[in-house]
Amino acid sequence: MKLGMYLLAGAISLGSIGASSNAQPASTPAQPATPAAAAADEDPFLFLEEIEGERALAWARAENERTLGELQADPRYQQFYDRALEILQARDRIPFVAIRPSGLYNFWQDQDHVRGILRRTTLASYRTENPQWETVLDVDALATAENANWVYQGMSCLPPAQRRCLVTLSNGGRDANFVREFDLAEGRFVAGGFSLPEGKQNVAWVDENTILVARDFGEGTMSTSGYPITVRRLSRGQALDQAQEVFRGTQQDVRVFPFVLRDARGRAHASGVGRAVSFFENEWTIFTPRGNVVLPIPRKASPVGIVDGRVLFSLDEPWEAAPGLSFATDSVVSYDLNRWKRDPVRARPSLVWAPGPRQTLSGAATTRNTLLLTSLDNVRGRAFTYNYVRGAWRSTPVPLPQNATVGIAAASDENDLAMFTVTDFLDPTSLYLYDAARAAAPERIKTTPPRFNAAGHMVEQFEATSRDGTKIPYFVIRPRNAPMDGSTPTLLYGYGGFQSALTPGYLGTTGRLWLEGGNAWVVANLRGGGEFGPEWHQTAQRANKQRTWDDYIAVAEDVIARRLTSPRRLGVVGGSQGGLLVGTAITQRPELFNAAIIQVPLFDMMRYHLLGAGASWIGEYGDPRIAEQRAWISGYSPYQRLTPGRTYPTPFIHTSTADDRVHPGHGRKAAARLAALGQPYYYYENMQGGHSAAANLQETARRLALEYTYASKRLVD
Repeated sequence: MKLGMYLLAGAISLGSIGASSNAQPASTPAQPATPAAAAADEDPFLFLEEIEGERALAWARAENERTLGELQADPRYQQFYDRALEILQARDRIPFVAIRPSGLYNFWQDQDHVRGILRRTTLASYRTENPQWETVLDVDALATAENANWVYQGMSCLPPAQRRCLVTLSNGGRDANFVREFDLAEGRFVAGGFSLPEGKQNVAWVDENTILVARDFGEGTMSTSGYPITVRRLSRGQALDQAQEVFRGTQQDVRVFPFVLRDARGRAHASGVGRAVSFFENEWTIFTPRGNVVLPIPRKASPVGIVDGRVLFSLDEPWEAAPGLSFATDSVVSYDLNRWKRDPVRARPSLVWAPGPRQTLSGAATTRNTLLLTSLDNVRGRAFTYNYVRGAWRSTPVPLPQNATVGIAAASDENDLAMFTVTDFLDPTSLYLYDAARAAAPERIKTTPPRFNAAGHMVEQFEATSRDGTKIPYFVIRPRNAPMDGSTPTLLYGYGGFQSALTPGYLGTTGRLWLEGGNAWVVANLRGGGEFGPEWHQTAQRANKQRTWDDYIAVAEDVIARRLTSPRRLGVVGGSQGGLLVGTAITQRPELFNAAIIQVPLFDMMRYHLLGAGASWIGEYGDPRIAEQRAWISGYSPYQRLTPGRTYPTPFIHTSTADDRVHPGHGRKAAARLAALGQPYYYYENMQGGHSAAANLQETARRLALEYTYASKRLVD
C-alpha cells in the first residue's frame, strides 16, 4: 500500500463512464497528414504536444465544437446532465470532515458555492440532521476578488493547536499550486505570512516560524520528471530565495519531499526528507544533530505515524531486518520511539500486522492513543484498532457491517474518536462514529440517501482466467432479470496500475444514469492494481505490463461467454492509467468492443517519458530510451498500434488542457491519428480542471452527461 504517495490519483473516479459503438458514427474531420510511422521523428502530430500552442488549441476548439454539437444535440444529454448535477450538488450528501481542536472542518461545493467553501461545526451539531455551519474560507469570493479560477486542494495545519494552516490553491486545477498561510481562528490569510508562488511543491511545518519547502528554486533544482529535488528551510519573514538548502537529490530522482514525524500531541520527533529514487521507492533521511541519517528500512516502505511510544512503518516488499528477523510484504512494523530516536540504525523493529491469504492493507491512521488499520480480504473491507500493551500489540476488530468496503474517514489527535465509511455498489455510503477508548459499537451518524432505484439489481463476483492461467476476479452489477442472451448493454471499468485497488463503492451517478436504464456495470480487479497487496501490483509492472492488458481482455471475454453481453453491447472505460488500459484493449482486441471511453489517457508510450510527469512513471512501465525496455513498451503502445486496415470501436476521448500530470497531447494525438486513418471518434478537451478533467461540479456533470450520452448512442441504440 502506498501511504501518502502522490501517484496518478485524482484522475477520474469510479462512477465516471465509458462507452462507444454502433449508433450513428461520429463525423471524421479532415486532418493535415496521413498516419504517422512509429518513429517519433515521423510523427506529423507532434504539434499537438504544445499544450498552449496556437495551432494545437485551434485544433482542440474545433474538435470540441464538433463533439459538443453532436452529443449535446441528443435529447438524453440534458437529462443526464440535470440528473448528474442533482446528485453531485445534493445538499443531503455526507459532509465528510477533518477533526481539529477548533471543530470539525468540511470543504463543500453546491450550486451556490461552485468553487466551494471551507466551513466548520461542532461534533454535537454534526451529529444532528442539519448541522449549523460557520464559513471559514469562501473560495468563490476569493476567486472573484482576485480574478482567478481557484481550485481548493487542501491544507496542512500546525499541531497541536492547528490554528495556523498552509492552504493550497490551484489556478484551474493544475498540480502546480500556490501555498498561503491561513489563520483558522480569524478566518483570514495571515498578513505577511508564508506565501509561496505557483509551482509543483510540497511543504511541511517545523514550528510556528519555520517550514520545509520542496519546489522549483531555479536551474538544477527540478528532476527530469518535473518535480523538486531540493528541500530548503524557510523562516518567517525570510525571502524565498534566501531559504537555506538542507537536502539535494539528483535530477534522475523522481522527486524529494519534506516530512515531519509527530505524535498525537503535536510533538515533533523527527524531520527529514523522502527521496523518491523511483515512483515506488523512497530513501528516507532524517536530520539529526550529528548530520543526516538514512533510515535502514526498505525503499518500498513508508512512515505511518507514532502511537503508544512506537514509530510505525508499512512495507511494500519483504524485509530481512536482521538475522532471524524477517517481515512479509504488506506488513506493518514498529520501533520503540526512544530507542529509534537515539540510534535509528541499530533500533530493532517488531511486527504489528501481517496479511493472510488474499488480504492486503488498505488504510492506516492514528488517534491519540490508538492505531487504526483497514484491510481488504478478497476485496471486502475490515477494520481493527491496535494498542501496544505490556510489550505486545493487541488488536480489536471494529464491528462494522461485513461484505462492504471500509475506509477511515477521520481520526482525532485530541481523543480516540474516529470515523469510518462503509459502502458497496448498491447500498448508499454510511458514516460511523467510533470511540476506540470505549470500544463500544460504532454509531451510524450519516447516510447518503439513495440516488437510484437499486431494488432490481444484484451484485455478483466471478473470476476470469487470464492468458497465463491466473484467476482474475471481477464484479458484475446487473439487473436481476437480465435475459443472459448477450443483449445487456455493459460497461467494463478497469485501472490495473500503481497498486491502486478498485473496491466496491456506491454507484450514485452510474446507478442513476446507467443502471436504471436496465444496463450493467462491471469492475475488473486486474493485476497491476492493489486489491491483493503489493505483489499483485508488482507481478504486472515493466516487462510484465502486458499481463494487465491480458487480464482486462480475459474479463471481457468472460462476461461475453456468460452471455451477459456481447461485443455489440460491450464498452470499456478507464482514466489515466485506465485510459491506457482501454487504449490497449481496443488496439489489441478491437472486435470485442463497440465502445471505449478514454479519459485523460496515456497513449503514446514511446514518448510518455517526455510528456507531463511521464518520466516519474518509468518504475511502472519502463524506459523507452533503453532498447530492451523499448521493446516491452512498443508491443502495446496504443498510439503506434493504430494502423491502416483495421477497424476500431469508435471511442470517446477526453482530456484537459490544464492537466500538468498526464499531458493532453496523448489524447489529442490519438484522435488526430484516428482521423488520419479515416476512423470515426469523438474528442473533447476541457480547458480547465487538471487531471480530474473538471474544476467544479458543473464541469463534472457535463463530463458525465457527455460520457453517458455517448454510451447510450453506442451500446443502447
